[in-house]
Amino acid sequence: MQIAVGDVLEMKKEHPCGNKRWLVLRVGMDFKLRCQGCGHEVMLPRSRAEKNIKKILPPDNSSV
Repeated sequence: MQIAVGDVLEMKKEHPCGNKRWLVLRVGMDFKLRCQGCGHEVMLPRSRAEKNIKKILPPDNSSV
């Protein structure tokens, strides 16, 4: 899966704030993601993040 810093990921499940879009801040063995709704940042293992991705949006389509 080709994911780069700056991409926006649409996940299968919503964050508790109600948003499904996350901005990629770091890529490697772990992903660092920022919620586009509330700004909360999380670190996820690559395997868990890739499993939950519904769609990858280019950086220009970020909603915030």
